[in-house]
Amino acid sequence: MQHPEILLVYDKECPLCHAYCQLVRIRESVGDLRIVDARQNSEILREITDNRLDIDQGMVLKMGDKLYYGADAIHMLALISQRSGVFNRFNYWLFSSKRLSQVLYPVFRFFRNLLLKALGKTKINNLDIPGNEKF
Repeated sequence: MQHPEILLVYDKECPLCHAYCQLVRIRESVGDLRIVDARQNSEILREITDNRLDIDQGMVLKMGDKLYYGADAIHMLALISQRSGVFNRFNYWLFSSKRLSQVLYPVFRFFRNLLLKALGKTKINNLDIPGNEKF
């Protein structure tokens, strides 16, 4: 039986995001997780842009026809994640609460943006907002 493909779109140049996406594991019964670099042109990035989601401000999880953005994406990942391993148990504990995800995600995003600024990274700017190239 073939499992549905689940897409996780994030900025691969962010060391924190990259580490998170490499460690998160979803339950096999849910589907096959495919990691997508938002800095690469792709069909899913065009869909994200068409939905006016700013990829610089949140990762996107696509399950079926539904896009989950930012705090909702990390919350859904926690719900479908495996509970094995320290990281995945901690991820579930931290983000399985929708309310806690909505509180913590902006804090993590703030520190992510600070890190990317310190590293001299440019924004993806998928929405082509003028003057929105740097963190």
